[in-house]
Amino acid sequence: MVRSALEVADIFRAFGPAWRLAQHDHLSLGQLKVMSAIEQCRTAALGGHVLRCEACEQIDISYNSCRNRHCPKCQARAAQRWLEARQADLLPVEYYHVVFTLPAPISAFAYTNKALVYRLLFEVAAETLLTIAADPKHLGATIGATLVLHTWGSAMTHHPHVHGIVPGGGLSADGQRWIACRHGFFLPVRVLSRLFRRRFLEELAKAHHAGVLSFFGEFAPLAQMAAFLRWLAPLRTSEWVVYAKRPFAGPEAVLAYLSRYTHRVAISNRRLVSLDGGCVSFRWKDYRAEGRTRHKTMTLTAGEFMRRFLLHVLPCGFHRIRHYGLLANAGRRQHLARARELLGATPPDEPCTIASAPEATALSTTPTTGFVCRCCGSVMRVIETFARGATIRAPPLRGVTS
Repeated sequence: MVRSALEVADIFRAFGPAWRLAQHDHLSLGQLKVMSAIEQCRTAALGGHVLRCEACEQIDISYNSCRNRHCPKCQARAAQRWLEARQADLLPVEYYHVVFTLPAPISAFAYTNKALVYRLLFEVAAETLLTIAADPKHLGATIGATLVLHTWGSAMTHHPHVHGIVPGGGLSADGQRWIACRHGFFLPVRVLSRLFRRRFLEELAKAHHAGVLSFFGEFAPLAQMAAFLRWLAPLRTSEWVVYAKRPFAGPEAVLAYLSRYTHRVAISNRRLVSLDGGCVSFRWKDYRAEGRTRHKTMTLTAGEFMRRFLLHVLPCGFHRIRHYGLLANAGRRQHLARARELLGATPPDEPCTIASAPEATALSTTPTTGFVCRCCGSVMRVIETFARGATIRAPPLRGVTS
């Protein structure tokens, strides 16, 4: 199995137990579960199976994955399966990438109100896209959008934002025409930003009035409505970042992008550089710098590294990939079929294996997922399984049949 020289799991195993004990009053059950899952991932603690190559009789022992959505080692295969299902949703049109970002004050406040603020981020971003696109002054069509939540910046600080993948056009109100965007231009970013800001602050004020917000630490005074409204006032006039990138270079580029973004976690093992003297060094990108100076190395204590990583544990049951408009689950098939009819496009072929992400490519050729021999490339068969925490006995002798 291809293995990074250093993994997030190594840091958690080495420093997690002591840090967990020191921080027991500050860690949620969800965070504790994530730590435990990452520490046990692909170890005997989760059980596994013994594989044997049909050609060269090479024996391998493969441990089970934790399958936790926050684990850096368990996302490539999940992303691959998700992408295979998404192929059928692609239309032969331009696709645009739009990013909605919350300002820093709300990002800080959002940490103790994750479920509510993240839900508002999704709903208001989707409403903004659908409302402006439906306006005859801009596009005058019903569009579709796939939104993906990310809660981190490159340095693993709390930075909630959603990435939107949007087809460049939509259905007319009567469903009789496909209305395409102007080539290379989706919707005016300034208009999107203003509506997103106004609607998000309105919904946040409603949530406060309904008494569903929590206030702790420096935000405790905001429990009073008057103080909360004063705190919101500067945010009504500040610039909120809504960013629209140029269109993708075809449907293949959309899939390649999605393979990198849909199942990403706060930091991948590939970005880790070293673990030395209780300090973790990792690569990060400073977007305020220019050119090559953007790429830097940051060093944190193991405790601070784990704290930042666990900032991004999502509330239990929270979906971080959502579809809206034409792509909403309720009417997706009918809407896409109608769009293809109007575009003169043929129905999609059966999904084939996608391996755009480097992780997916690596995993598809390893015994862990593909049951392919690393020595000769032949098929490997499971000849024995063992349960969680069971002692692994010696591999069977050559020539012994299963």
